[in-house]
Formats: sequence, structure tokens, C-alpha cells
Amino acid sequence: MNWERLTEKRAKLDSYRPLPPELVQNLEQWFIVELTYTSNAIEGNTLTRKETAVVVEKGLTVSGKSLVEHLEAANHANALQKVLQLAKGKTKDLTEHSILDIHETILRGIDDSNAGHYRSIPVRISGSMVVLPNPVKVPDLMTKFTKDITAPGKRHPVELAAEAHYQLVTIHPFVDGNGRTARLLMNLILMQNGYPPALIRKRDRLRYIKSLEQAQLGGSKEDYYKIISDAVDRSFEIYLKALSQEEEPAQPTGKLLRIGQLGKLTGESNATLRFWTKEGLLEVAGTTEAGYQLYDPSMVERTQKIRHLQGERYTLREIRTQLSSKGD
Repeated sequence: MNWERLTEKRAKLDSYRPLPPELVQNLEQWFIVELTYTSNAIEGNTLTRKETAVVVEKGLTVSGKSLVEHLEAANHANALQKVLQLAKGKTKDLTEHSILDIHETILRGIDDSNAGHYRSIPVRISGSMVVLPNPVKVPDLMTKFTKDITAPGKRHPVELAAEAHYQLVTIHPFVDGNGRTARLLMNLILMQNGYPPALIRKRDRLRYIKSLEQAQLGGSKEDYYKIISDAVDRSFEIYLKALSQEEEPAQPTGKLLRIGQLGKLTGESNATLRFWTKEGLLEVAGTTEAGYQLYDPSMVERTQKIRHLQGERYTLREIRTQLSSKGD
């Protein structure tokens, strides 16, 4: 597998650093929902992307969905918050405790007796011929595994992350939650090394599972590596597209403005405008058929007021109050 294209993408992303804080926060929030949705969907969770966002961002329940599915979404988002904190450190400092803590968060309230604990019983993967290690061997295998992934080496960071994921699901140290924990660990290692998290799409579920089984049965890992490599590449494109200000064609829509048009009129980045919208500083007047937000032209003046108040060192809460008090 040629990892150099990803090295080049990282260099391109690095050329934009330091990244705008608003963009970082916006993309982190987007990735939390997207990674939660896709990772849980791979395991059979039926929450849609929008339903996952409702549970994760608003803490609301979705009619017709089970308590377990709600907990899976909330827990995964909480585990991702822990991963984001751990990502500030180095891969060489990862510990078994970190992995167990991530797993405990994944199964919290779902299976508390097994959350954060290695399995003590034999398990099988449904529909697979793969033979998993005896539970007695799991603690030693995990100790060796942790030493291997944290040892100095010359492996490409994406290969290291992919290998960590592969080894963890192959050891299958837990009764449940192995896949989700493995994907979180992989993404932790990626982010620690300056790479974006790998987005394995729901549509790639069968290819992904088949590629893992092929390798576990003694076949080539090339298919598996390609899936992970492509997943990281897609995430790079999301970052680079946002940074280069690419947006949908800025065609006039009546009297309303698309975000790209509002950005051109105010000199603000799309990431900043999205962040201010999420924080309630800007109001959305409508949406296009494709779901893109539309703004009233009055938001041009409001955007200028927000930037002025920021220059006066007002906090977001104070700016929100100022705008409200002025009837703006």
C-alpha cells in the first residue's frame, strides 16, 4: 500500500495551520455526529444521521427507537470527547487503561458488568469462520498489543492506526463493543499524528467486514488497508474543502443569501458564519431544496456588529445579549 498520497495531503493541511478556531470547532462537532452515526450503523444501530444528531447535540429521544440505541449514540459521542482529549498527547504514551476507559464509556448503561473489562468467556463472530483467542490469553495479548503500538518504529501513521484497529478486533478482548472501540482507537492514533479521523461509510460496511475477515483468515490486508486509506482521504478532503472556502454555487435565491454570498459581502469565512449561526448570533431565514441555509440580507449588518463587538472583547453570551437588547 502506498501511503504517500496521505502524507502529501497532511502536508497540504499543515500549510493552513494554525487552523481557524471556528473551523476546528465546527468540524469537530460535525465529525462527532458523523463518526457516531457511521460507527454505530456498522454495528446495526438504526438511528439515522439526523436522529443521531438530535440525540448527540440536543440530548432528545427519538420516537420508535430503543433505549439501547439512544445510549449507543450518546456513549459514542462521549467516548469521542475523551479521544479528542487523548489526541493532544502522543501515541507512545497510550496505555491499556486508556483503551479500557474508552470501552467502558461505549458500554456504560448498556452492559455495565462488562464495560471496561476484558472478556472471561469464549466468543464467536456471527456468520464468520474466524477463531478468536481463548479468553485466558486476552490480558497477555492486550499487554503485548499495547507495547507494540506504542513502541518506536518506522511504520506510516495511517498504517499504524489501521494495524491497531485490525489487531484489536482480532484479539476481540471484549464481550461487546470491539468494533467501536477499535475504530475509536484507530482515529485516536490518526489524530495524534496530525491526520483526520477515518470515516468508514455505512455503504462500505460489507466491504469493510469482508476485508477484515479476509485478513484474519490468512489472506491479504490490501483490501482492508485500501478501505482505511480511502476513509482518511475523504476526511482530508472535508478539511481542505472547508479551508479553501469551496461552497455550492453562489447563485441568487430571491432576496435571500446563501452562506457563500453572505461571506463575500462581509469578508467572513463560511466556517465563522456557520459557528455564529450555531451559537444563535445569526438567524436562518430558510433553506434550499438541497438543505443549504439561507440568510436575510439584514444578516450582513448583524455580522458586522458581531465582529465589532468581538473587537470590543465581548463574550459570545454578551454579544447575544447585546444583539437582543437592540432588537437586532
